[in-house]
Amino acid sequence: METNIVTEPTKPEGGSPRSPRGPGGRGRRSRPEPEPTFDEQSGQELTEKVVFINRSAKVVKGGRRFSFSALIVIGDKHGRVGVGMGKASEVADAIRKGGEAARSEMVDVSLKDATIPHEVYSRYCGAKVLLRPASPGTGIIAGKTVRAVLESAGVKDVLSKSLGSKNAANVVKATLNGLLSLRLRKDIYQGRGLEIKKAEEPKAKEVASAAASVPPSAPPTA
Repeated sequence: METNIVTEPTKPEGGSPRSPRGPGGRGRRSRPEPEPTFDEQSGQELTEKVVFINRSAKVVKGGRRFSFSALIVIGDKHGRVGVGMGKASEVADAIRKGGEAARSEMVDVSLKDATIPHEVYSRYCGAKVLLRPASPGTGIIAGKTVRAVLESAGVKDVLSKSLGSKNAANVVKATLNGLLSLRLRKDIYQGRGLEIKKAEEPKAKEVASAAASVPPSAPPTA
C-alpha cells in the first residue's frame, strides 16, 4: 500500500518578519511637502497660509450636499501680500483656488525696516483694525487672523488690536486695507514736490565760539 507524504512549509522562528515602519512601510504615513512657489515679479519664495475654512450644506432630495470655502493669504515676507477666497466641493480644491486667487492679487505695502512707518486705523464692513509701530524685539502682538497677514507681508514688530466684527474675511481685508494706506516719508515729500533735508551737525569751531561768547555766571553771594 502506497502512502503519500506531504511536507508542510515550516514557519521561521519568531513569527513572520514585519515590514519596517516608516514612509515605505507600516505606520504613520508622511504627508507630501508642498513644492515652494516663487513670485514672478520679485523672485522671492512665497508662503501660503490657510486662515479659515468654512463648510456650508445644501439640503436636497437625496440628502445634504456640502461645499467648502477657504480663505488664503500669500506673501513673500518682503512687502508683497495677497488675499484670496476659494470655493469648491472639496477642501483641497478650495485651498488651491484660494491660493491662485491670492497669488494673482498680490500688492506692495510700505514697510519701515521690520515694522510699519506710522499708526493706522482701518475698517472693512463691521471689522476694525488698529496697527501701531513697535520697537525692535517686540514681535507681532496680534490675533491669528491679523498675524497671518502681517507675517506674510514681512512685518516682525507691531502692535495691533482687532475691534468690532470677528469675521475672518472682514478682519483680513481690514488689515490689508490698513497696510495699503501706509506711506513712507519720502513718498509724502515726493508727492508734494519737496526734498528731505538732513540736519547738518554743527562744526567744532562754531561750537567753541558759541561757548566762548557765553558770559560766566556770577558766584552766589553769601
